[in-house]
Parts: sequence; C-alpha cells; structure tokens
Amino acid sequence: MDEGALFPPDSDLDLSFTSCASTTATTRTFTSSSPRTSLTLSFNENRLSTTSTTTTTHEHRRPHRESDPHWSAIKAATNLSCDGTLHLRHLKLLRHLGTGNCGRVFLCRLRDNDHANFALKVVDRDSLTDKKLSHVQTEAQILSSLDHPFLPTLYAHIDVSHYTCLLIDYCPNGDLHSLLHKQPGYRLSVESVRFYAAEVLGALEYLHSLGVVYRDLKPENVLLREDGHIMLSDFDLCFKADVVPKLENRTHHHKVGSTKKRWRQRHRKPDEVVTEFTAEPTTAFSRSCVGTHEYLAPEVVTGNGHGNGVDWWAFGVLIYELLYGRTPFKGESKEATLRNIASTRGVRLHATERVEEEVGMAEAMDLIERLLVNDPRKRLGCVGGATEIKQHPFFNGIKWPLIRNYRPPLVARKGKAHVLVDEGEESHPWTI
Repeated sequence: MDEGALFPPDSDLDLSFTSCASTTATTRTFTSSSPRTSLTLSFNENRLSTTSTTTTTHEHRRPHRESDPHWSAIKAATNLSCDGTLHLRHLKLLRHLGTGNCGRVFLCRLRDNDHANFALKVVDRDSLTDKKLSHVQTEAQILSSLDHPFLPTLYAHIDVSHYTCLLIDYCPNGDLHSLLHKQPGYRLSVESVRFYAAEVLGALEYLHSLGVVYRDLKPENVLLREDGHIMLSDFDLCFKADVVPKLENRTHHHKVGSTKKRWRQRHRKPDEVVTEFTAEPTTAFSRSCVGTHEYLAPEVVTGNGHGNGVDWWAFGVLIYELLYGRTPFKGESKEATLRNIASTRGVRLHATERVEEEVGMAEAMDLIERLLVNDPRKRLGCVGGATEIKQHPFFNGIKWPLIRNYRPPLVARKGKAHVLVDEGEESHPWTI
C-alpha cells in the first residue's frame, strides 16, 4: 500500500501550535501549588534566521530497553515508511502536556498503533535565541546517549523545517511536585522520600558518570512512570565535562553530623577499608546562572563559578522539600530566597516538627545537613559522588542493584495516583 494513503505528508501538518515566541528569561513562581520554572540569565537576544532542513530520524536503541514494546511500535512504523525512517506524519498528537523554556510537549501515538504512548517535545528554532538554541542542541545530544531505567529514552530525533522534535517516554502519573501537593501537609512519609531519593540518586550517579552536570533538579522534573518509578526530565540546562573513572581504597569512618549526638553514637560503625568505584566530574566548571531559584547552590548565587556540587546541593533541597513541603531557604521574594541561600548561616532544619514522628527522620536530617554545606569542597558527594552518599545511614538496607525491582510507594488506581505506605514495618515498606 502506498505510504501516502496511510499518512499525510509533513508539508500538510499544521505546526503553528509549537511556536514559543517569548525570548525573555522565565521568572520564578512562588505559588505553592504551581510548578516552578527554571531561569536562564545573560543570554544573547539575537534571532535565528529561518532555515529549512530535511526530516531526519535517529533511533537510539539501548540494551536495557531492548525489550520495550515502544521500540517494537517504532520498528513497525518505520517498516511502513518508504525510506525506513520515522516522520512527523507517522505521529498523532493527542493533547498538550506542558510548556517549558524552549518548547512544548505533547502526548502522541503512532498512527498505526493505539497502545504505545509517547511524549513529543517540539521546539520552534526560529523563536529561540542563540543561547536557548544551544540548550536544545545540548538536550538532544545528552538524550541520545542515555541508557538508564530512571532516565528518558530518545526514540527519535526529527528535524523538519524550523522545528526540532524529540520523541521520548511518556509518564502518565505526573511528577513529584503535583504528587506532593496532593498529600496532607504537602509532604511525604520518610519511607516514600527514601525511595524517590534513592532513585534520583541513581539517575544523578549515571549522569555524572557521563560527565553531565544536571543543574535543574526539582520535584517538577522528577516524573513518575506508569509503574511508579521515576524518570528525570528536562536536560536543556545541563553541561558536560571530562570525567575520569577511579577505583581506589577508602577508609570509611561512618561519621555522621551533629543533629542528634546520642543517635550518632548509637549508630556509629567500626571503620573499614573498602574498594570503591567513582566516576564524578570533579573538574566541571561553569559560570552560567541557570536553574530554579529555590534550588540554586550558594556558588551559583554568588557568581563564583560552580561544578558538580550544584547537583548534590539540589539533592539535599529536594529531600528537604519532600519531607517538609517547602524548601529550606524560601523567602518572601526571589531576592530574599537568594540572600538566604548565600548566607553563611547554613540550613535551617525544622527539627521539632517531625524528628520524633517517624523512624529515619534523624538520619534524613543528618543527610540534608551534609548535602547543604555552603563550601562545595566540603559538601557530601562533591568528591566521592553518589558512592559516598549511598553509604549514608539514611539509605541503609537498600539493595542498590535491585532498586528498579522495588515496588514503588506510588500506584495508580482508577486513574488517580496514591501514595501507599505499609504500616507496621520499621524499615523499607516497598518490596521486590
């Protein structure tokens, strides 16, 4: 059968819906229930000239997703294509999912398959500044290299006319930001936080092993797949650096912070020498001021330049927000928030609120204290990466190689997301 009878030509598609004409930096939103947008400062305002390019598609098969039925759907569609590649005409847009700094995201399906849902990020290159265009190119490059269960798969990269389209995984359960605001007090249980933090940590570890500094960690960018596991999104603010993998012996002193002296003494373990593998971009450096206000690290706010430590700072802020329903340095305005972050007084833990309520809260607060250290040279993770963070008592009992097989605390029932925490278990309620 002629392909034209099955799919309309790309020239007949109305792509005007993808236009994002704004070229100014997005501002921080402080409404508690609304998603927070990232900012980009000091970018070039020059417009790009209109160009037309031939549609190209690049499939990126990855070992851990080889059995994914979405790949089978993609292969079936390309087999029907006269040139063996995927085009926009093979896709059917269902609805708009959201708008970001550089483009819009749509839920879509293949026209000949009603069972495989995808997210299509569409960017109008003519509406972008040179700086934002470089962000789009960076995101496409990074997505093409990812192969991890907690990171998106790039199924196709399509350039047609002045549009760039990235076909990735669709996450029907929303994100941690929306989930958080459905909970009493806008906060999750300690065990739920431990689960989501562990998966985010695994994703950051993988990115850093590739030399990628994420720079945009926040609940809005932690999406929830259909099975309840997480997927980080939005890689347009990333930057890449060299990374040298290391295998070295370290002496573990099992030292924790000063949140609870009696707790620290009771849980102190004997020192031991272990061989550790780390792949952390410790030489990464950038002076760009990008990110979300409440998640910016002090070195970003002061403009002194930053590296891989910004992700570990943001990781501490994320854990804090999931536990308390707010970020630790939030002020009455953007400026007040930034002043609080740059202050040398350190993190303000609300220890009286939850410390005695749940098992694991003391460990959680200690981890936050060690992540939210103003000096990145002393911040947990900046040298030893995720390897040393995994050894913190907050994550005790987690079988890291099996993390993707744990049952998530979030399950979908009748189209609604619920957080379920088994009662009567003092340790991880999620099971394999």
